[in-house]
Amino acid sequence: MPQIFNIIAGDMSWIGPRPEAMSLSEWYDAEIPFYLYRHIVRPGITGWAQVNPGHVTDIAEIDLKLQYDFYYIKNFSAWIDILIAIRTVRIIFSGFGAK
Repeated sequence: MPQIFNIIAGDMSWIGPRPEAMSLSEWYDAEIPFYLYRHIVRPGITGWAQVNPGHVTDIAEIDLKLQYDFYYIKNFSAWIDILIAIRTVRIIFSGFGAK
């Protein structure tokens, strides 16, 4: 629910790269080149990287997830947002695809 208030305030959107804690973002930026470029769009509750690789833990997986975020940023459109919304709803109700 608090994220919905952030959407109303204009700090977040429904769909976009998931926000990270600042300490994690700084650490990832030191480890992964261009990591901070994912912040050029507003963060969202769900995103392309959320519905594809899901939750990740090591640097190689985080780099893969970053590539999904960059794909979303590069190909930003209503169609990809609709696809993300459909996949998110499917994951929520079926549990399949979630990590």
